[in-house]
Amino acid sequence: MYRRILVPLDGSKVAEQVLPYARYLAGKLKIPVDLLAVVDVVGMTGFMETSNAPNPDAFIAENVHHSEAYLEKIGKTFTGASGYTVMKGKPEEEVIKTAASYGDTLIAMATHGRSGIDRWLLGSVAEKVLRGATNPLLLVRATKDGKSEGETTIKRVIVPLDGSPMAEKVLPHVTALAKKITFVTVLLRAYNLKQVISTFEEDIPDWDVLEAEAKAEAKSYLASKVRELKSQGLIGVSTRVSDKEPAQEIIDLAGEPSSLVAMCTHGRSGLKRWVLGSVTEKVVRHSSSPVLVIPAKGDSASPGEKRSEPIAEMRDALKYSLD
Repeated sequence: MYRRILVPLDGSKVAEQVLPYARYLAGKLKIPVDLLAVVDVVGMTGFMETSNAPNPDAFIAENVHHSEAYLEKIGKTFTGASGYTVMKGKPEEEVIKTAASYGDTLIAMATHGRSGIDRWLLGSVAEKVLRGATNPLLLVRATKDGKSEGETTIKRVIVPLDGSPMAEKVLPHVTALAKKITFVTVLLRAYNLKQVISTFEEDIPDWDVLEAEAKAEAKSYLASKVRELKSQGLIGVSTRVSDKEPAQEIIDLAGEPSSLVAMCTHGRSGLKRWVLGSVTEKVVRHSSSPVLVIPAKGDSASPGEKRSEPIAEMRDALKYSLD
């Protein structure tokens, strides 16, 4: 389980919208929070060259001092242990490197902040961290009216699955959280038959049969996952099967208050699996609830793997397809 939470901040109120979730998780999990600010020296140097600012070293030192005072103030809003670090460099690189240097660290950040001289554009940073980090990442999409004070709560966790072992790597994280936090777990399996069938040139003579098989397989698969989770002590586990577009179904479910989406960055690539990376990006960009992303590498089919007959391949695809 996570031993600390790393919270990158850029000094903006928008970026601070991750703080209610960081406070909640730190309190429930009883782990410390490390606040991180990164002074983008390269960006500042470019600004100073165009503005003829005097004494670059003093200007950078002033920003470092300002960041330290800011993080110290934010740290006092946490009831548990907290610390802070100010670094110099590219924000995304320092976030990824700092998180990787500690074991079992959860990165928690808003999806965008403000741009400007003394702000790093947290939107682009969050996207780069999402693509490059090996640590679990909690992303909170900032809104105009979002709050940064106090704590929030998590009462429901939505777990999208596509039937692949890679996508299931999120389950141990959900199980560990459930041992510390009481919430309802919703396992989701979405399959989009029309999108899968559109990849085939042949006519589909047994649509009704394929649809029934896909639905039955999805229900059976989720039932097996429920049994596994309950055997590990989880309670309040439910399932949802849908034939809608996966990302939209996840986003719609996440629209309910106090929800959290927990998913891997991708499952297997190719016809047999939906590429969860693209789905994850859609969910992160549009979900009104935070998204816990667990990095996972794909296990696409080996080169030269024998291709099955179209109808047989489609049935196999529909066993796992969510997209």
